[in-house]
Amino acid sequence: MNILGAAVLVLLAGCQQCVSTDTPPEVRQNNITLYAACKMRPSTSLPEGLPKVYGQVLFKQEYPQGKLKVLLQFSGFPTESAPVPRAVHIHQFGDLSQGCDSTGGHYNPHSVHHPDHPGDFGNFVAQKGKINTMIESEALLFTALSVIGRAVVIHEREDDLGSGGDAGSLLSGNAGRRLGCCIIGISPPASGI
Repeated sequence: MNILGAAVLVLLAGCQQCVSTDTPPEVRQNNITLYAACKMRPSTSLPEGLPKVYGQVLFKQEYPQGKLKVLLQFSGFPTESAPVPRAVHIHQFGDLSQGCDSTGGHYNPHSVHHPDHPGDFGNFVAQKGKINTMIESEALLFTALSVIGRAVVIHEREDDLGSGGDAGSLLSGNAGRRLGCCIIGISPPASGI
């Protein structure tokens, strides 16, 4: 055998090891489950006195029929006697180059008035300084409307759900400053969701 023939055999043997016939664990009988996550960090532009929010957001969606399940786990809120509701939204861009301020407006692929954007998660009240809740959302991990690569933002105040009577209310719910944010990325299956 010449050197060229030996090289071709080595190349073919190496390629056979690259091909896998194993079915990924998340694919079962034409159903696919996608998982995503983001790690919440405080905004870099917060003035003194506002909470420094940390935590994570976990996502799970079964295709083709499943609703998006979202687990919100945040800490760092004051433990005051009258907790303030906080709005959580998906924003347009996964850009943290200027902290949470560079994430753009609410993710609104259908150009509808607030609060009907698919990434409007609602208002949440911290208990003992923490938010730990599971919701279902109209947002998607699949298709061209996927939220993968976009940002989750938690706000200073309650979202007025478009009933504030001004343009800001219809656009963003007048939820105030961005306390923390993170970029949504594909993840391995996570416990708890």
